[in-house]
Amino acid sequence: MAPQRRRPRPWRLTMAAVAFTVSVALATGSGFAAGASRAGDPPVPSATVSPPAPKALPPFGAFLDSGPMGIARMAELSRWLGGTELKVAHTYLPGDRWRDIEGEPGFLDAWAYWRREKPDRTLVLNVPMQERNEDNLPDPEVSALLRQGAAGQFDGHFRALARRLVQLRVPDTVIVLGWEMNGITYTHRCGPDPQAWKTYWRRIVTTMRSVPGQRFRFDFAPSRGRDAVPWTECYPGDDMVDIVGMDSYDQPAGVTFDEQVTEPYGLQQQVDFAKAHGKPLSYPEWGLFRNGDNADYMRRMLDWIDAHRPLYNTLTDYCPHGVWQCSANPRSSQVYRSALYGRLTDQPSPAPAPETPTSTPTPTSTPTTAPTATPTPVAPATPVPAPESVPRHPAGCSPLDLSDWVEYWIGGRLCVRLAWWSPTR
Repeated sequence: MAPQRRRPRPWRLTMAAVAFTVSVALATGSGFAAGASRAGDPPVPSATVSPPAPKALPPFGAFLDSGPMGIARMAELSRWLGGTELKVAHTYLPGDRWRDIEGEPGFLDAWAYWRREKPDRTLVLNVPMQERNEDNLPDPEVSALLRQGAAGQFDGHFRALARRLVQLRVPDTVIVLGWEMNGITYTHRCGPDPQAWKTYWRRIVTTMRSVPGQRFRFDFAPSRGRDAVPWTECYPGDDMVDIVGMDSYDQPAGVTFDEQVTEPYGLQQQVDFAKAHGKPLSYPEWGLFRNGDNADYMRRMLDWIDAHRPLYNTLTDYCPHGVWQCSANPRSSQVYRSALYGRLTDQPSPAPAPETPTSTPTPTSTPTTAPTATPTPVAPATPVPAPESVPRHPAGCSPLDLSDWVEYWIGGRLCVRLAWWSPTR
C-alpha cells in the first residue's frame, strides 16, 4: 500500500477575503546562479572532469506541493540540479467534494500557466473518482458508489473537469485517474467491485473524451505489488488506457530492490504488461519510505527508469520520501543530485489528436492471469560517499509545510510569501 500523502487543501480567493502577509528575508551570499551550490548541499560532479556524455534523461519532475507552491519550487529544484530542467509538473485534485474534483476556479491556473509556457512540458493531474475519497468508507458503500458511477450518475462532474482543462488551454493533460485502485486507502478503490470499477472508469474516460478540443491521456496507475487485489483485475481495456503507470515506494521494510522487481505484480510485471498491451510506462509516484535513507534503492530506481524510458516519472519530494525538501535522507539526496546534475532531458511524446466521441461504454472482460515476470538484470550498486551535510530548502524560506502560502524567489535573494485567508476555510 502506498503512503498517505498530504491531502491537497482547496483554496479560494475573493476580493473581500484576501489577506497579504509579506515577509522579506535576505539570502546570505550573493544569490544563486543556476547550478551553484549552497552551504550544506551534497557534492556535485566536478566541472574539471569530462566523462562521456550520458544519454538524455526521460522526462521527469517531482511532486513538491499540490498548490501554487509546487510550481514556485520547481525552478529552485532545477537550480539545485545544476540547471537540469524539470519537464513534468504533477499535482492532485482534492477528493473532498465534487466541486473540487471538477477543478474549482483558480486551483489549476498556476499549473496551466506553467504548462503553456513551453511546448515540451507535461502536466500530470491525479483525479479522484469519488468525493470523500479519503474518508475510510466501508466496502459495501464503496461498492454501491461504484455501481452508481458505472450507471452514469457522476458523468457531469468529469465533463465539467474536462471543459475546465480545455478552457485553461491544457487539453493534453495526463490524467492519473483513480490511482492506487488496488489498495485500501481510497474510496475510488477497485477491490469491492472490480467489474463496476472498470465500467465506471470507461464511463469517465468516454465522458471526458467527448469534450471538444481535448487530447487527454489516461494513466492507469496501481501501487506496486498485489496489495488488496491484483491490479490486473482492475484493468479497464486498451481502448480506455493510454499509459500503464505504477506508484512504487521503497517498501515494505527489509524488501530489496530486486524483490520489488520480481514480486508478483511488481516492476517487471508492469513492464511486461505494458509491452503486451502496447502502452508506454510511467511512474507518477516513487521515492523512499520504509527503509530509511536507502541510497541503493535511489540508485537502482534511477537506473531502472533510465533503462526502461518511461513517458514520465515524478519523485514524491517531502519527508519521508524525498531528497530535496527532506533533510533526513542525505545519502539518497547525493545519489539523486549526482545522477541528474546538469543533464538534458528527452522530448516528451506529443499527445494524440482528439478522438471521436464514442457511445455509452459497455464493460469489457479483461484477463485476470498476469504475465510471467522475467527479472531484468540490474547493474550492481557502487558505494556513495556521504555528503558533507544535508541538503537545504532555499535560503530564507522555511522548509515547513506551507500549504497555505505562496512562496516566490526574486533574483535568488528575496523570499516573498503571500498568505491567502478565507472565512470559509
